[in-house]
Amino acid sequence: MDRRHFLRALGGATTTAILTPEIVQAAAQMSQAGIDWQAAFADLEADVPRTAMKRVHGRAPEGLAGSLYRNGPGKFRRPGGSVEHWFDGDGLMRAFRVEGGAATMEARFIDTPKRRADTAANAVVTPGFGTPARPGARVRNNDDVNAANISVMPAGGELWALWEGGSPIALDPADLSTRGVKTLRPDLAHVPFLAHPRREPGGDTWSLGVNGKQALVWRLGPDGALKSAEMLDLPAASYVHDFSATATHLILVLQPWIQDRLVTPFNQSFSWRPELGTKVLVVEKADLSRRRIYELPPMFAFHYGAAWEERDGTIRFDGCFSPDPSFATENGKALMQGAWTRQEAAKLGLVALHPDGRATLDSTGLAAEFPRIDGRFAGHARRYTIHAAGASPNAPLYRGVAAHDWKTGRSDAFDLGAHQLMEEAVFVARLDGSAELDGWLLAPSVNTRAKATELHVFDARRIAEGPLCTWRADRVLPVSLHGTFVRA
Repeated sequence: MDRRHFLRALGGATTTAILTPEIVQAAAQMSQAGIDWQAAFADLEADVPRTAMKRVHGRAPEGLAGSLYRNGPGKFRRPGGSVEHWFDGDGLMRAFRVEGGAATMEARFIDTPKRRADTAANAVVTPGFGTPARPGARVRNNDDVNAANISVMPAGGELWALWEGGSPIALDPADLSTRGVKTLRPDLAHVPFLAHPRREPGGDTWSLGVNGKQALVWRLGPDGALKSAEMLDLPAASYVHDFSATATHLILVLQPWIQDRLVTPFNQSFSWRPELGTKVLVVEKADLSRRRIYELPPMFAFHYGAAWEERDGTIRFDGCFSPDPSFATENGKALMQGAWTRQEAAKLGLVALHPDGRATLDSTGLAAEFPRIDGRFAGHARRYTIHAAGASPNAPLYRGVAAHDWKTGRSDAFDLGAHQLMEEAVFVARLDGSAELDGWLLAPSVNTRAKATELHVFDARRIAEGPLCTWRADRVLPVSLHGTFVRA
């Protein structure tokens, strides 16, 4: 694999964001609706020490103890120049710690070369997903542009902050301090490691490092040690943010957002080519040369649920599908201008890959994002998908949480109201439980009315009854993207 940094083209020109009439109108609509969501995308200027949260509703269930770690962009603007896309803010690790019925919150910026370079320049000079390179940028390898701002996974007693175009960044789970870039093998330094690895229950973790029409398939042991790294040729140079897996197969959805050049910002390296359709590549974990390709209509998705294989060989997996990549190219940028343009929300759907070579996609019609599952069933037959729900056309993100039942076609959902911006919900199993969804959902939100970050606990089997418990912080943290729970 070519281990040279994938952002080689460093342009010197600075682009200027333009407020279109549509963006101005959308901002006015939000203001008229009384929803002040911009604090959820405002800069955090400094780390937040561990602080007690106030319990404002209910009480914590017995047996819930541990830390919810969440990662996402935390600082976007500097006097000499700012990011131009939400996905390019400095990585900020949050920790919500629950013990003895009480909760605390803390946050710490991840000490990346990108953050250090931009701090020294007092400007965002480093290129990113939607931000161009600016004068003074220094890019020697992928990790010089690594924002470490998408996701987090526990590994070998550490936390790994994950991006999608560079290495994991190791953190101390006790105080969130940065330990440094994680090199899994010397000759694979700076090779991408996706932000959405797939962990087998009690076993190995799989990830990808994608570069055009090639991918490196990472396989780690339960302790985070590298077991193998093998090359995989791809039939298309598609944008790959996530993938899926059964117990025996890896599943890569190659959507028709195709990389046909290499420029900054990175999202401008891709062209939407719906005439190509979507290819689904299925490869055997035990032998990457054994592969099948399925065809689906053109579609775009950031996130997929875990796949499973049925007795007749049919493979099923779910995802949150959009008609095109307009959030990646447009609305992620509009957020940094304090605006939101109306767009069709992603819809939850179920893909079936049949033994005869057919592929089908059945949409629920439900607005959904951030699909999660009961991790004990990863790679195996399951019934439920947890997801953010209740999209508002005039507001970013979602306002509720749900669990969709694929057997009955019904959803168990709760809407927290238009003043809430919900983040991804993470499932936590009861220690004495074994049935699917026998546990709780931990879901943070930004309460735009109270101007505070909140943490909600739901019974995963009775979401419609509302939160069992809600804690409120004394401040707003910028909304995060993805998280993981580690038991105390």
